[in-house]
Amino acid sequence: MPVFAGSELTCLRGDRLVFTGLEFSVAPGGALVLLGPNGSGKSSLLRVMAGLLKPLHGTLGWDGGSIADDPDGHRARVQYVGHLDAVKPVLTAAENLAFWAALAGAGDPAANARTALERLGVPHIAAVPGRYLSAGQKRRLNLARLLAAPAALWLLDEPTVALDRAAIAQFEGLIAEHRAQGGMVVLSTHTDIATPGGEALHLDDFTPYADEGDGHEEEEGAAA
Repeated sequence: MPVFAGSELTCLRGDRLVFTGLEFSVAPGGALVLLGPNGSGKSSLLRVMAGLLKPLHGTLGWDGGSIADDPDGHRARVQYVGHLDAVKPVLTAAENLAFWAALAGAGDPAANARTALERLGVPHIAAVPGRYLSAGQKRRLNLARLLAAPAALWLLDEPTVALDRAAIAQFEGLIAEHRAQGGMVVLSTHTDIATPGGEALHLDDFTPYADEGDGHEEEEGAAA
C-alpha cells in the first residue's frame, strides 16, 4: 500500500527559515492535521507536499519512491485546496467545476460537476457566475473540486473557513468517506474538524527560531 512521507524537510521562504528537520508519514486511510500558530509553516508545508514549493532540504516519497523522480505523477494524485478561492468569476459554478474535472481527465466533466454540487448541498448555484457567489458558496465550490476531480491525496489549507457548522459536519462526512476508500487527507485548521484516528503534527516543534516579524506566512502567492 502506498505511503506518503517526508524526511528531514527544511523550508526557506525569502530569507526566513520556516521549519527544519520535519518528518511525517501518511498511510492509506490516514489523516494528518497540521497545527501551530500563524507563521509556523502550515501553508508552506502543504505547498511543499503539493509540489508547488521546493524544500531547501529533505525528500518527499510515495510508495518508497522519490516524488522528485515523477513530479507529474504526483500532481495527478493530489487535489490541493488553498486559502484562495480558485473560482473564475465569469464562469458559472458548474463550469468552474467542469474545468477542474476535465483537467483531471474525467469522462463526463459536466456530470461530475453536477454530482459534486449536489453532494456539497449547493446544486442551486450551478448556473450562478462565480462573481455572484457568497464567501460560503465559493468555499463549498472549491471543496466540490475534491469530488469532481477525485485524487488519492487531499491537501487542504483551512478548508472550513466561511462554512457554518452544518456545512462543516457535511464536509467531515466527505473526509470520512474518502479515508474509508483508502484516500489520504492532510489539512491545516484553527478549528475542530473531526478526523477520528488521525494524527497531529505540531509545526512549531520544527521552528528553528522565534519569528520576530508580524506572524504572517508568505503563503498564497499562487492560485490554489
